[in-house]
Amino acid sequence: MNEDWTDDQIADAAIAAGFVDEEPERPRRRLVLTAASDIEPEPVVWAWRHEDDLTDGSGRIPLGSLSVAAGREGTGKSSFGIWLAAMITRGTLPGSLYGQPRAVIYAAVEDSWKYTLVPRLIAAGADLTKVFRVEVVEDEQDGTTLSLPVDNSLLEREMRRVGAALLVLDPLMSTIGAGIDTHRERDVRVALDPLARLADRARCVVLGIAHFNKGAGTDPSSLITGSGAFKNVPRSVFGFAADPEGGRVMTQTKNSLGRLDLPSLSYEIEGVEIPTRLGPAHVGRLVWLGESDRSVTDILSDRGDPEDQEDRKDAADWLRGYLVDQGGEASAVDVFKAGEKDGFRKDALKRAKRKAGVLSEKSGMDAGWMWRLKPAEGSEGSKGADGIEPAPFVLPSEHDPAKGAPKGAPPRELRPSLPSLPSLPSEPDSPHSWWVASNRPEHPNCLACRAMRPGGAA
Repeated sequence: MNEDWTDDQIADAAIAAGFVDEEPERPRRRLVLTAASDIEPEPVVWAWRHEDDLTDGSGRIPLGSLSVAAGREGTGKSSFGIWLAAMITRGTLPGSLYGQPRAVIYAAVEDSWKYTLVPRLIAAGADLTKVFRVEVVEDEQDGTTLSLPVDNSLLEREMRRVGAALLVLDPLMSTIGAGIDTHRERDVRVALDPLARLADRARCVVLGIAHFNKGAGTDPSSLITGSGAFKNVPRSVFGFAADPEGGRVMTQTKNSLGRLDLPSLSYEIEGVEIPTRLGPAHVGRLVWLGESDRSVTDILSDRGDPEDQEDRKDAADWLRGYLVDQGGEASAVDVFKAGEKDGFRKDALKRAKRKAGVLSEKSGMDAGWMWRLKPAEGSEGSKGADGIEPAPFVLPSEHDPAKGAPKGAPPRELRPSLPSLPSLPSEPDSPHSWWVASNRPEHPNCLACRAMRPGGAA
C-alpha cells in the first residue's frame, strides 16, 4: 500500500477490496450563509440591571452570556456567586428575571457541599430546592468534575430540563477539559466559545469564577490566570479586591454590551452562624454596602512601598487641611482640581482619604461625591468607629411597616436600583430563608429546618 495515501484513499481502497461492506459515515463540514436582513434585531436583555439607568436600560450581566468574576484568594468572588445564585432562586435580582424564581446549577470543585456550600446558600437566603449540584457519572463510578467542552451537550440538556437561569463554574479553570493548554488562547477558546454559545441558546447566565495571577499589573481583566481568552470571550468581567485601607470593592472591568462606567460597589463578607442538626456552622455572607469611589484598579495601583507611604502621608495632610479650610467638606471634583494645582494626583488623594479621616458619600442618584472630614468618635453624626457609612441595603429584620422605612434606608425611588438581601418569606411553605436566624415558628417544609430537628434528615 502506498504510504502517501490519505485516510479517505485508504477507506476507498478497503471498500473496493471487500474488507468493509459499506463506506463508513464521515462527518460533513459545510458553510451556511445567512443574510443580515433575515436576522431579527433584538435589544440586550439584562439578567442583572443597574437600575439607576432606567433611560438606556444599561446593566451589568446580559442574559444568555458568559461572565467571569476574578480576584485574589479570599476577596469574596465565590461569595458573589453564592449571592447571585440566591437572588435568582428567589426572583429578587434586579433585571429581566425579577419576580421569576429560577433554578441554578452549581459546579463547585474546591468546596464541600455539606460543610460550606449549603450553609452559605442558607445564609444568603437561597431557595435550596432550586440549587443543583452537578457531577459527571460514568460507568457507575463516583461523580467527577465537568469537562468542557466534552460535557456541553449533557449540561445543556439538564439546564433546559430544570429551567436553569444560572450556571456557576467555581473555579472555571478546573472545568476546562484535560489536554487543553489553558495558557494558549486558541486552546482555551475550544472550551469557552461553545460555552458562550450554550449560554445564548439556553438563555441563561454562565458565571465562571477565576483567580488573579501573581503579576503586578493594575488591569483586573489582564490579571486573570491563563490565556487572554478568559477575558476576551466573556461579555462581562468583574474584578474583586480587598482594600488595604479597609473594606472590599467590586468593579466591572468589561461590559461588551453595556456601559463600562458603572460605579464600583463596596461590600463586606459578614460572618454568619447557621444552626444545623449537628451544631452551628460558621460561614461568610456577602453584604453590599453601596457605591464606592475607589475601584479595583485603584487598589491594585497601591504598591505599599516606603516612598508611596510618604507620598500618602503628604497627601493626607494636604487633604485634611484643604477640607478644614472649606468648612469640613467639599465635592470630590473640587478636591481633585485643587489637589492637582498643588501637585497631588487624583489616585494619590483617593489612597490618602482614609489616613486623612475623610468619608465620601453621595446625597442622591445623580449627585456627585462629597468628601467630608469624619466626625470625632462619639460626636453627633458619627458614622461608626471604623468610618464605614451606613449600608444602603436593608436587612429584612430592620423593616417595620408601622414605622415606615428603616433607619439608614435610601430614598424610596433609589431602593430598586440597589442589590439587596432577599426578604423574609411571606408564607410558611415558601423556601427556607431567614427562619434560622429569627424567632419565627419552624418552617415546616424547609430542608434546613428539618435537618435541625432531633433525628431529622436534610
